[in-house]
Amino acid sequence: MFPGRIDPRKMQSMMKQMGISTEEIPAKKVIIETSEKRIVIEPCQVSAMTVQGQKTFTVAGTEREEAKELELSKEDVEMVAEQAGVSEKEAEKALKESKGDIAEAILKLKKE
Repeated sequence: MFPGRIDPRKMQSMMKQMGISTEEIPAKKVIIETSEKRIVIEPCQVSAMTVQGQKTFTVAGTEREEAKELELSKEDVEMVAEQAGVSEKEAEKALKESKGDIAEAILKLKKE
């Protein structure tokens, strides 16, 4: 961005004049959740740059992907248990096996 060598203090001064501020964030781990998976970055280095009131984060580190854990609502578990005439524990197990598909879980439990 800038030609030649620039003293870091001078660079900070120039950035401040342009309305740009940066800060290092002492993060240990960064987790990004998508609808299908989780991306975990650990160990990591995180910095935040503010330009005209807008904050931008930069993350660097070692990443690994994890399958996203299925989240079941209490209402879904109760409904499956009631419809299939089974305990909530059995309903929860069937919902997990059917990847959250309520109809499939009920049908599976009624066949047993």
